[in-house]
Amino acid sequence: MENNNYSILLVDDEPDIVEFLGYNLRRDGFTVHTCNNGKDAIDSAIEHLPHLIILDIMMPGIDGIEACRAIRSVDSLKHTIITFLTARGEDYKQIEGFDAGADDYIRKPISPRVLVARIKALLKRFEQSQKSDKRLIIHLNDLMMDRERFVVEKTGKNISMSRKEFDLLFMLTSRPDKVFTRDEIFEQVWGNDVIVGERTIDVHIHKIREKIGIDAIRTIKGVGYCYTLAS
Repeated sequence: MENNNYSILLVDDEPDIVEFLGYNLRRDGFTVHTCNNGKDAIDSAIEHLPHLIILDIMMPGIDGIEACRAIRSVDSLKHTIITFLTARGEDYKQIEGFDAGADDYIRKPISPRVLVARIKALLKRFEQSQKSDKRLIIHLNDLMMDRERFVVEKTGKNISMSRKEFDLLFMLTSRPDKVFTRDEIFEQVWGNDVIVGERTIDVHIHKIREKIGIDAIRTIKGVGYCYTLAS
């Protein structure tokens, strides 16, 4: 993976963090844009269309959660990778962040080497997800998914989903009635080299169920999930 093919938007209201992390990301070959508040983050994301956004949560004015929601509402940014920077005491914000469309969390403080490794893992997983399934369109009853356009429709109505929600639903619907273990889901959607919380899958499944409005995704207690056609 050539890092200089990827652009990153780094957003934090602490200038020292922006300077330190930005320097190390550029040194590793990434194109880096920076800003220090939520409003500028939204404007910069629309202007530069970065591949990945690192977004601080606690910022004055428009905070990271609100900025994430605004970014996700822009069609050209719906599938941009968004990871939050979070202090240990902000763990309670994780579910709200995933609801807003976040793909991952990175906890402060973090060493530059670990940050670069996490970013590479996220970008690598995104690359692989684009190549892993040759089928581009899935039709199941009144549900349609188009991988090439990242479109989900139910009874002809478009359903907005984050990239991780899309990847997870596409995985489940690609093999109806197959039970995917939690380990399989983590590996194929997030990657074993990306560390996410234990409730990450559950939160995403909950949001998908709400959005598609049908109880087709079954929970297999102690094992994982499957998409059943018998719903």
